[in-house]
Amino acid sequence: MKALAAGACVLAFAAVAGNASGAFQSSVSRIPPDVRERVVGSSWRPGCPVPLRRLRLVRVSIHKFDGSKRLGRLIIHRTQAHKIVRVMHKLWRADYPIRRMRLVDAYSADDGRSMNADNTSAFNCRFVAGTSDWSMHAYGKAIDLNPVENPYVSGTHVSPEKGAKYADRCCHRAIVHAGDKVVRAFASVGWGWGGYWSGGTQDYQHFSTTGG
Repeated sequence: MKALAAGACVLAFAAVAGNASGAFQSSVSRIPPDVRERVVGSSWRPGCPVPLRRLRLVRVSIHKFDGSKRLGRLIIHRTQAHKIVRVMHKLWRADYPIRRMRLVDAYSADDGRSMNADNTSAFNCRFVAGTSDWSMHAYGKAIDLNPVENPYVSGTHVSPEKGAKYADRCCHRAIVHAGDKVVRAFASVGWGWGGYWSGGTQDYQHFSTTGG
């Protein structure tokens, strides 16, 4: 582990078979001033259930849909940050593709806009849709992964609308299926999957510490 600055660290893993392009890279740091300025009043505001000091900025290597490699960014609760690095390392080794991974503030903290952009995101101080209950995203303990290919499905309602063609869970390499490498990677750190919800509603993009 190599120190970057106070409260920051980088984990670098050796390249593995099938990923000759280079090593997986990651870092976990306190929220830096430039990011703090961006998120305050956007994805975070006074009254949110978790203070900024308990959140961490996580940077991880991802395989993009076009085959290129990039560093994506997530904001995660400090107790979960290194766990998510381990998950993303597993997805990297499995060559699982992620279209984009930007902070939700790139979309003015609008969950709908972020989903429509097929953006993988984590922290966002918001309620569960249609309720006054805090979402697990408001604690930095949930991730929505490739939301177009893994939409929220409740009866005939599909969100985002672009995900309607994937509601039958066919056919794209980014689709998450029960028991697959993605679900197992999150389960290895104790995170549950919204695809296992019952009662006619499944949130295929959603992973969280509670599964809800």
